[in-house]
Amino acid sequence: MSEFRLAFPACVIAGKHQLTTEDIGLLRKHTFPQGIRTADDVVAMLALNNSCPAKCPEWNSFFVEQLAGFIVNYSYPQGSLDEINVAWLIRMVATDGVVNSELELELVLHVMEIAVNVPDELRAFALDQLRLALAENVGGYRLSRAVDRKGITRQDIDYMMRVLRGISDAGVISAPPLTWGVMMRIAEETLPAGNHPRWADILSALQLVDYAEAPRRSRWLRIVDDSFCNETAVA
Repeated sequence: MSEFRLAFPACVIAGKHQLTTEDIGLLRKHTFPQGIRTADDVVAMLALNNSCPAKCPEWNSFFVEQLAGFIVNYSYPQGSLDEINVAWLIRMVATDGVVNSELELELVLHVMEIAVNVPDELRAFALDQLRLALAENVGGYRLSRAVDRKGITRQDIDYMMRVLRGISDAGVISAPPLTWGVMMRIAEETLPAGNHPRWADILSALQLVDYAEAPRRSRWLRIVDDSFCNETAVA
């Protein structure tokens, strides 16, 4: 694998202690003039996010919106997600299944919100971040929890419903097998006496469904080429 290097001005910005709004302007103008369009652009954004200890508030929305837009709208299937994109996204933001930061978790959630289709794997992965916070006290979601306890809090309820909204309708949560399995594991990690009252309602609303699985495809992550309006394969 070739060594990845940041180009100017990203390489200079990566060496700073604080990333500013002016830096974002430079990135928009010189590093990402067309926005995030390639897998290398994604790696550059993640490198910048990890290298600068302090960041201006504008960075969070820039990071999430640019990367989510690329993953959903500029890689195939456009406007949606499949198992290839999901596996690639998880590799980008997680180590051994644990999301590395609050911001990267927000990226995962926003991707789910703007995609027409969300595979069971990604929804289960997002829910598992709550389980990891409860059971192992690790991960990006654990960093965001206002109350550190084994019971399900109102914050946890809001998080779960953000993940489950796409499969919730008329008081029923139609959970595919992986999502169902993680929800059951979350239930095993909680202390019933310390759970928010709505947790029981969510469990009652869960209905296990077994959707017909789409044929799995073996392909590269494919990116839209705006210049030639065709498909370009990238690693």
